[in-house]
Amino acid sequence: MLQYANDTLFFCEVTKENIFVLKSIIRCFELASGLKVNYSKRRLGGKSVDTTTIRRYATIMNCDTMTTPFTYLDMLVGGIIGK
Repeated sequence: MLQYANDTLFFCEVTKENIFVLKSIIRCFELASGLKVNYSKRRLGGKSVDTTTIRRYATIMNCDTMTTPFTYLDMLVGGIIGK
């Protein structure tokens, strides 16, 4: 997990079990803090994972999909260094 200001990135193996655990973590955060996650800004992506799987899990998470590599705080995430 990587956090900065109001952003959080979760890194994990892409499995159905982990998707449900992640969904539970987000819901527990909402209940414990009284804050609400902005679902329109939430995105799910994966490195070396087929797009069908990502779309299916994004539906479970009620969010959009994203592609890798992507830039976060001016850092390349999911890319190859030196190319």
